[in-house]
Amino acid sequence: MLKTLMAGTVLSLALAGAAFAQATPTSGAPKPGGTANAVIQPEPPGLMLAMVQNGPTQMVAGNIYEGLLRYDSALKPLPGLAESWSMGDDGKTYTFKLVKNATWHDGKPFTADDVIFSVELLRQTHARARGNLARVASVTAPDPYTVVFTLSEPFGPFLGIFEVGSLPMIPKHIYAGTDYKTNPANNTPIGTGPYMFKEWKKGSYIRLVKNPNYHVAGKPYLDEIYWHVIPDAAARAVAFETGKVDILPGGSVENFDVQRLSALKGACSTTKGWEFFSPMSWLWLNNRKGPMANKAFRQAVSYALDRDFARDVVWNGLGKPATGPFASTVRYHDAKAAKYAYDPAKAKALLKESGYKGETVRLLPLPYGETWQRWAEAVKQNLEDAGIKVELVATDVAGWNQKTSDWDYDIAFTYLYQYGDPALGVGRNYVTSQIAKGSPFNNVEGYSNPSVDEAFAKGAVAVGDDQRRPIYDAVQKTLVEDAPNAWLLELQFPTITRCKVHDLVTTGIGVNDGFRDAWIDR
Repeated sequence: MLKTLMAGTVLSLALAGAAFAQATPTSGAPKPGGTANAVIQPEPPGLMLAMVQNGPTQMVAGNIYEGLLRYDSALKPLPGLAESWSMGDDGKTYTFKLVKNATWHDGKPFTADDVIFSVELLRQTHARARGNLARVASVTAPDPYTVVFTLSEPFGPFLGIFEVGSLPMIPKHIYAGTDYKTNPANNTPIGTGPYMFKEWKKGSYIRLVKNPNYHVAGKPYLDEIYWHVIPDAAARAVAFETGKVDILPGGSVENFDVQRLSALKGACSTTKGWEFFSPMSWLWLNNRKGPMANKAFRQAVSYALDRDFARDVVWNGLGKPATGPFASTVRYHDAKAAKYAYDPAKAKALLKESGYKGETVRLLPLPYGETWQRWAEAVKQNLEDAGIKVELVATDVAGWNQKTSDWDYDIAFTYLYQYGDPALGVGRNYVTSQIAKGSPFNNVEGYSNPSVDEAFAKGAVAVGDDQRRPIYDAVQKTLVEDAPNAWLLELQFPTITRCKVHDLVTTGIGVNDGFRDAWIDR
């Protein structure tokens, strides 16, 4: 049945190259004013970036909060709330000079005390930040606008951890001495960013308004942003066609509509703005119990998956089959570690070896729209063709967060960002220290291997490519053999806009912090 869906995809694939070659043309000096209408899909479960790290949350809240640094498409650091930075000769001391005119949205000044507090808070609430900050021995403030991070040992990717979604700055005067998870400000987020939270009409829209006291002179240009919540995929496409919305961020329309919408008169599209994230999808396999606790069963799952079909049909040619735990855009990716071709016969043999007795396995789809639902159905059929009984378990975004955070699943879809370096975005999914209930973004599968723990620890502190590459080559081979998860695709998410929208994608995280620079030609 799956192969019959191939009909009609050839034209879409042929159009893909032309559609995504477009970029928003320049049109002179930026013009202030105007309203941006964008789609957000799905509706975020919350906007407090220290508590929630779902993709839709980061997309909206990345324009409310800020990090100390921003990053260009080559992942080089740019000024954010820090205007300059330097590293000591020992490789363990980093000094940040903060901007002196930044204020929180309630008018209170942003100072070094907020940085120190944010680090303390994020160590408790943010799984990725907790790992990134593991080697930070102290954070001190010689004066109100200088912050010094002292590391216990050198950490090569350290300057890559300060992006807004990875280390958002949180107001100390709002959160100090409170229960972070129940603080009322979580519902009305207060940042230093170019836009301020104004209104959230659940199921309809989130409204942000211009920060008139933003610390970058002359910015932002837009008066307000409406993030429209449109649950139906066809209705999201119609909203762009009819002019209700001008911006379709990556992933906000179904893949089969991307080429058609990109080709509309006055539409522009780009696949840029995801360089920092390197999004990759896989199946969490709950290593703790049932058939998934057996390595041969996990290997069988990987051999049962038709990744080429997923790319060509479900994702309409967008993306690339994943060959292991490192995306090909991440440093030290080793293509030679690839192992799992589509091989149902091999999957059946491994199932027999594992002693699988026909237990029903619960498969949790990612509730991000029709594309993901179709993919879950395709995977279900792949697994059943290999002899695995599968039950789909439907849920919404909040339910998916809860079930994966509580390890209440057998197999679950996910996609996570890898942040350009294995020490930042890969190790967190496989090291034992990141096995902790309460987050769907760490070692959710429960895999534990002391040799892998040691390798990621050594790779993070090794100096230079010559030292780091052999370490990561070895760890990739081990992970591919152990198959803690079933890797699927490296994803592409084209952003589609009216061509009158300019400078929306100017950094390595694109729309996630792009509205600072965006303007509309009116």
